[in-house]
Amino acid sequence: MSDEINVAGWIERYRRAWLDKDAEGVADLFTPDGVYASDPLAPPHVGRDAIRAYWRRATRTQEHLDLSFGAPVAQGARAAVEWWATMRDDDWYKPSGPDGGVTLPGCLVLRFASDGRCAELREYYNPGFGPRKPAPPGWGE
Repeated sequence: MSDEINVAGWIERYRRAWLDKDAEGVADLFTPDGVYASDPLAPPHVGRDAIRAYWRRATRTQEHLDLSFGAPVAQGARAAVEWWATMRDDDWYKPSGPDGGVTLPGCLVLRFASDGRCAELREYYNPGFGPRKPAPPGWGE
């Protein structure tokens, strides 16, 4: 199925929606009953309305976002892709200097429906606070 699903195109649309804080654009990437698990220890956001509401909250205070995705690994209806973000988000961490903020490397584990929309997204990330750090050499290849 990964031959039929444009995983790279989906990831680019997700990246653009994150950069633009576009909750509607993110919700459109999911099936009507899509599942977005933003925290493995909390209940997931189920359905487009819940995903849209989560996205508005999550991106509301993000500023100066720099975002990159690695090459996706896909098999059948499943895919995984690393991402690296740096940003300022005063709700998460209020830096003392201009280069301070959040470094947020993470990974998306995706399951797609046959129409190319995401049926399930599981997100894992590791925030670092202080000076923002670029991705290391070779990251995302």
